[in-house]
Amino acid sequence: MARWDVIIRFDEVTYWYVAPKWLLDETSFSVREGSKITLMGQNGAGKSTIFKMIMGEYKVNEWKIHITAGKHIAIARQVMHPEDKELTLSAYFRKYSRSDAHNIDRDIEWVLEAVDFLPPKEVKLQDFLTRVVKSFSGGQQARLLLAGALIQDPDILLLDEPTNNLDTAGIWHMTQFLQNYAGTVLVISHDAEFLNSFSDGILYLDVYTRKVEQFVGDYHDAVEQVERRIEAQNRENARIEKEIQANKDQANVFAHKGGKLRAVAKKMVEKAEELESMKGDVRREDKTIREFTIPNQEGIGGQIIQINSVQIIKNHQPVEKEVDISLGKNRHLLLSGPNGIGKSTLLESIAKGTAKWVKIGDNVKVGYYRQDFSTLDFSQKVYDCLFEASDRKALDKDLRSFAAGFLITGEIMNTPIGALSEGQKGLVMFAKLALEKPGLLILDEPTNHINFRHLPVIAKALDEYEGTMILVSHIDEFVWQVRIDEYLELE
Repeated sequence: MARWDVIIRFDEVTYWYVAPKWLLDETSFSVREGSKITLMGQNGAGKSTIFKMIMGEYKVNEWKIHITAGKHIAIARQVMHPEDKELTLSAYFRKYSRSDAHNIDRDIEWVLEAVDFLPPKEVKLQDFLTRVVKSFSGGQQARLLLAGALIQDPDILLLDEPTNNLDTAGIWHMTQFLQNYAGTVLVISHDAEFLNSFSDGILYLDVYTRKVEQFVGDYHDAVEQVERRIEAQNRENARIEKEIQANKDQANVFAHKGGKLRAVAKKMVEKAEELESMKGDVRREDKTIREFTIPNQEGIGGQIIQINSVQIIKNHQPVEKEVDISLGKNRHLLLSGPNGIGKSTLLESIAKGTAKWVKIGDNVKVGYYRQDFSTLDFSQKVYDCLFEASDRKALDKDLRSFAAGFLITGEIMNTPIGALSEGQKGLVMFAKLALEKPGLLILDEPTNHINFRHLPVIAKALDEYEGTMILVSHIDEFVWQVRIDEYLELE
């Protein structure tokens, strides 16, 4: 097969979970071999579902998906499967490798080097491979997700939010890898800067039309093309509207003259109706969540949290590090450090009240945004989750109106949280925090999975939060928009 031949083609594909609630409506697009394509769209539009359709996990309802015969597809998902977390590194790679036993050790070392995850020189590789996957941080697991896909030596590589949890060095390495990778790559990401560094095409899943628009170039090129299409369609619609009005005005004149002119008037009305059908739909942009605030807990003051010591991971061993951090009301702390140093572990221990040398003030309510959303009950419906967060005081119409600001519609309100996309779970989490009114807000990578259109709104809410906040984020552009009063570098 020659490079740039079509390797994936959707041919008027229609897909629905429950008819007639379509995810895709007669959608057609193609992907050429060797290209690096970005799949974009609003949270919940169905991007990850399209990946599952390509993988053969979901069967289309109508027409076909064509994939060149003999091509192997591998996917790096957003999160690690729970069963994979229990495996040793050696068992994890052997589960996904297609190599024979003789070559597996060589392949493991190659993929670890490819994702910049080889152990320090003082640690033997075989000893490193005995570690269990769940012992690694979220950022390290993100690298292992890519490594688990690469060890399959795929012809088509699918990456679902690959930069989530990665630190700056990890994102840079991922970018370099994709720029040099020779295979076909499809990427879902909300990180525009990351995408612009390697994409040569965009597939945009429109949540309104249920179709996929295809653009050449990176995200900025796609935006320009969309704007040109909108301007051209608006001009054409304005021309048609002018002609429609002229026909209606003339029809009104003829209708009152009687005789044969009434028949002419009727034809002119029919012509106006025909012209109306010719007007094209103007593409609607992704909706952005409404501005919101996270109210601070009332009735608390003084010292909210005191941190005298933290535990970090150095050379794969826990080490105590003395610090002196005291935060009162309306103080924001940025916690930073590379993947694997123990940031998420520290935040979790603070949120649970188990951190040995950390004291939280009496009666302080803690709001905890965990990056894997495990603080949410996935079996609970969204409505019940938010109603409980309001301390069961919100009126139905007020709660629904509030949720709508986070693009949580009536249909989503009645959906179990576990059935939502990762981006939708993130919006539910922010809505929950705003209803809880915490005195101490702990945020672990709150930009993961969130459509980048929403990030300035979220940053503004955090910037204006008048309580005490501890933030971990590797997205510099996001952090720059949030007021930071204290810094704690763990490295």
